[in-house]
Amino acid sequence: MGALAEFECDLIRERTRAGLAAAKARGRVGGRPRKTADGKVALARHLYQDSKHSVAEICSMLEISRSTFFRYVKEARKQTGSQA
Repeated sequence: MGALAEFECDLIRERTRAGLAAAKARGRVGGRPRKTADGKVALARHLYQDSKHSVAEICSMLEISRSTFFRYVKEARKQTGSQA
């Protein structure tokens, strides 16, 4: 019985992955939608590059957490290809 249950679990996992891959091929993306608009993200990046405001000030102005802020900075670095 255990082997049959494991086989069934593998089938379900395989079908789920195939369905997700098919959805991705059609342009559908899973996950929770972003709360922050792109303009807010661009503003956060700009304020960070100016070095006039601290990270805490930027986060309080834009009402985002530090981890969210640094995620945006990391994405910006990845897109531009710079390490600084």
